Amino acid sequence: MPQVSLYLDNKTLKAVETKAKAKKMSISKYVKEAIEKDIHSNWPKDYFNLFGSIKDATFKRPKELDLERDRFKARFE
Repeated sequence: MPQVSLYLDNKTLKAVETKAKAKKMSISKYVKEAIEKDIHSNWPKDYFNLFGSIKDATFKRPKELDLERDRFKARFE
């Protein structure tokens, strides 16, 4: 399997070490999964062009909520 070298500042390295340890995996495996997730989690081509593209009279913007009617929430300290 090919290998890659990374140059990280100390702060980033500590964050990577912490995340990898929390997931009980090696730094190498953690970085590999993070890269794969970034590469493979893209939106489909032209996905954002779909917004507003349906012309249908049944689609209506909902009324704004009246936030004045919201209940007071107690604070816990």
